[in-house]
Amino acid sequence: MTTTGARAAEEDLVFAALANAIRREVLRLLREEGPQPVQALADHFDIRRPSLSEHLKVLREAGLVSEQRSGRQRIYRLEAAPFADLQDWLHPYERFWRDRLKGLGALLDRMPDDGRT
Repeated sequence: MTTTGARAAEEDLVFAALANAIRREVLRLLREEGPQPVQALADHFDIRRPSLSEHLKVLREAGLVSEQRSGRQRIYRLEAAPFADLQDWLHPYERFWRDRLKGLGALLDRMPDDGRT
């Protein structure tokens, strides 16, 4: 696989992981509350623990979380690098929309006021 192909495959894993609401909520919890054991994460959801473990596996494979064993517990933590890559990918789109909205604002500023409030 080429470097471009490998990078695209990594991006696909990240986007697929982010496509699920439960996985996004896990990421939010880890961002706001810091590293947590599986059980603490599971307490936030009305799903069986094996289902949550599958979601955590998808997040791990995408590089969005890491797992560390501490005795019998598995502690999950948020990993920032894929988010930086995602931000780099999204930046041109952000710039595109910012320029479009700036153009719309300029157009609206040039339009005469119709006198209505």
